Amino acid sequence: MTGLRRALLDWYDAHARTLPWRAPPGSTEAIDPYRVWLSEVMLQQTTTVHAAPYFEAFTRRWPTVSDLAAADDADVMSAWAGLGYYARARNLLACARAVAREHGGVFPDTEEGLRALPGLGPYTAAAVAAIAFGRATNVVDGNVERVMSRLFVVETPLPAARPELRSLAASLVADDRPGDWAQALMDLGATVCRPRSPDCPRCPVSGWCAGLASEAPERFPVKAAKAAKPERTGVVWVALDATGRVGLVRRPDKGLLGGMLGLPTAGWGGGEDAPPGSGPWRDAGSVAHVFTHFSLTLEVQVGRDGGDLIWTEAEAARAVLPTVFRKALERALV
Repeated sequence: MTGLRRALLDWYDAHARTLPWRAPPGSTEAIDPYRVWLSEVMLQQTTTVHAAPYFEAFTRRWPTVSDLAAADDADVMSAWAGLGYYARARNLLACARAVAREHGGVFPDTEEGLRALPGLGPYTAAAVAAIAFGRATNVVDGNVERVMSRLFVVETPLPAARPELRSLAASLVADDRPGDWAQALMDLGATVCRPRSPDCPRCPVSGWCAGLASEAPERFPVKAAKAAKPERTGVVWVALDATGRVGLVRRPDKGLLGGMLGLPTAGWGGGEDAPPGSGPWRDAGSVAHVFTHFSLTLEVQVGRDGGDLIWTEAEAARAVLPTVFRKALERALV
């Protein structure tokens, strides 16, 4: 596969995406592992276009891992709003603080050392080790899985195919430019070997692709049938005081949207609250929101007697609330 590697790296040298966390192909400048790590965590559940402004805002506000480690939890959670999975923001802080406390603000430079940090999984450890430290690690994300499944026509459906796809990806790893190799595979999957309508005429490794030879590359990766998402319902209370401020609660640290400011809710397993104060409450309709593992419909109740809550100006509340609660607030204020 020497020819395949050379073809892909040559393509990457000419067509690498320009991203705020990335060094140019073949760069000999030291790469900041903090920036690599932060970008990889952000990119786990969103696109590069969506993540880029968040990355730039984070690195302006907290330019080093030690700066992030010293940040207030609420400030980081607020800055994270819109990136989803707030547990990742909590893990981000836990990891930053471990690097600052246990490693003097310097990331470990091996995959094993990185893997030992809290909240830093196998993929992120491999990516940081390869991109920041030049380690020949096996970096496999969804883009790489798709490329491998098409190159080698893997018929096993996902997710059962993942061990085989990892093994195939590992067979192509070498000591030569491991960081560029990892990013070249990512770029190939993101821009050419796309989930739908792969651009095979533009692919630098089409000559090695069994999926293209099959004349149906878009059939891969094969995916198991998706189960329908469970549907949950609940109620959310929007309490407004005489000046129009909104009553918020701090959600429990554990569980969905843990540690975030939110509106009082009940009935959907998301951190149950009692109705705030004595009401009365009026029905303001409902809002729908889709989480990764279930769909949620919340009945919105609006009232003036909110009891013992965290009173916040409406505009400030909009800035800090997770999306599901922001939807409920907008419904209440119509």
